[in-house]
Amino acid sequence: MRKICQLIQLSIIILLVSGCSKSTLSLYETVPNDPLNTRIYTLDNGMKVYMSVNKETPRIQTYIAVRVGGKNDPSTNTGLAHYFEHLMFKGTPKFGTQDYEKEKPLLDQIEGLFETYGKTTDDAARKEIYKQIDSLSYEASKFAIPNEYDKLMSAIGANGTNAYTGFDMTVYTEDIPSNQIENWAKIQSERFSNNVIRGFHTELETVYEEKNMSLTRDSRKVYEKLLASLFPNHPYGTQTVLGTQEHLKNPSITKIKEYYKTWYVPNNMAICLSGDFDPDQMIQVIKTYFGTMPKSDSIPTLTLAKEPEITEPVQAEVLGLEAENLVLGWRFPGVAADSTGMLDLIGQIMSNGQAGLIDLNLIQQQKVLRANAGTYAMADYSAFVMMATPKQGQTLEQAKDLLLGEIEKLKTGDFDESLIEASINNLKLYQIYRMESNAGRANWFVNSFINGVDWKNAVTKLDRTSKITKEELVAFAKKNFGNNYAVVYKRQGKDPNELKIAKPAITPIVMNRDTSSAFLEEIKAAKVTPIEPVFL
Repeated sequence: MRKICQLIQLSIIILLVSGCSKSTLSLYETVPNDPLNTRIYTLDNGMKVYMSVNKETPRIQTYIAVRVGGKNDPSTNTGLAHYFEHLMFKGTPKFGTQDYEKEKPLLDQIEGLFETYGKTTDDAARKEIYKQIDSLSYEASKFAIPNEYDKLMSAIGANGTNAYTGFDMTVYTEDIPSNQIENWAKIQSERFSNNVIRGFHTELETVYEEKNMSLTRDSRKVYEKLLASLFPNHPYGTQTVLGTQEHLKNPSITKIKEYYKTWYVPNNMAICLSGDFDPDQMIQVIKTYFGTMPKSDSIPTLTLAKEPEITEPVQAEVLGLEAENLVLGWRFPGVAADSTGMLDLIGQIMSNGQAGLIDLNLIQQQKVLRANAGTYAMADYSAFVMMATPKQGQTLEQAKDLLLGEIEKLKTGDFDESLIEASINNLKLYQIYRMESNAGRANWFVNSFINGVDWKNAVTKLDRTSKITKEELVAFAKKNFGNNYAVVYKRQGKDPNELKIAKPAITPIVMNRDTSSAFLEEIKAAKVTPIEPVFL
């Protein structure tokens, strides 16, 4: 009888375990034949979690992606998304400070003075206000602990601490040991939930310098001018990620706080992971630390007028000291559109470094010094772009005609059909390379989330692209590659618009190098399971 009872109890346990397993698995979104075996989980507050297990090394690549970027900056406060990315490393009430209660009144005064500073037009008055800001900032720095976020990441063995801002996204990246998941989640949830803006005016100096450097880079100026020509109504073309000089000179902490509260909400974020972990355990940790973030019911929607059709070439010029070159661009729908696979294929056919039309007909025959082609892929619109650097004695207009001549070959089908198969094989090879690294896998998730591409469509995109026929490709080229392009000529000369921002005088802050917060000491003291070697 005792044995029968034990068997019954064992059966109940097995049923409970199998039931829990089935229940957990049923909560994941998966795609059949997904090479990454991706599991997608949505928290109750709307936060997405993308996961791919890769046991090759005991590490995990993490990206925390926020679906907001330069295009979402108010037209009166451009550069805001990028500037806030910098401020996300400054800490919270728990870290980055020795005593937040004493620091906060000073930070509040600094915020108020910046509001007054932005509304003041008299230069002498502005200088006086900035002296007050500088003085208060020095006092506030006595409580701050600069770079403590870096110390936290170092304490858990993280690599690749970084972030980046584009038109459509702001993304924060870490590569962590597989036994530090909970510490990582604790730190990240703290900074995403409770950001404190400190060290504002010293970080502004860094942003000034980044903007000043961009004004001397001809390639960036050409890129911005091309987007302005293709997208006259969209923020892709009407503003830049780094913002205008005027807006950077009049920053508003209050506006940045409003921006943070509006966009840094869980139903506008995704955690993208690839590496050595158990998905069920990972989700439990993420739910514990991120699940309490309040969902937003009012994420703004970007509504803009449709771009007008381009019926004749739009021409623009950029001056700079670097070698002359030119860029051609055609406007297309965003990444989620069906045309992106076709554009990927055309990019390979035109320029793949060895046997594309540009490679064979222009570079190898030395008709231009350099040339290539590809797609600027973005969420709302994309652009197919061709670039060329003329050889000595050749005009930019002659180089442009050579590029357009290769487009004509595409439109008439004047290329060997085997080039399509070779291009498809190239795309397959790139995908294999991407899947071999945790960064490549996790970044694939980021792109899917940011661009609003369903993961099933992302996984099957290459299969659809591989079925494109030559007839379909030629028909697409005839329909879409006409005189509906923009061309930017980068000529040599002194750029009259190259006016650098004058940085205000800043008193060096107190560094407090040897100080640490209780939060950092807690992370250092946390016990984690040692990583055991795996023997082959």
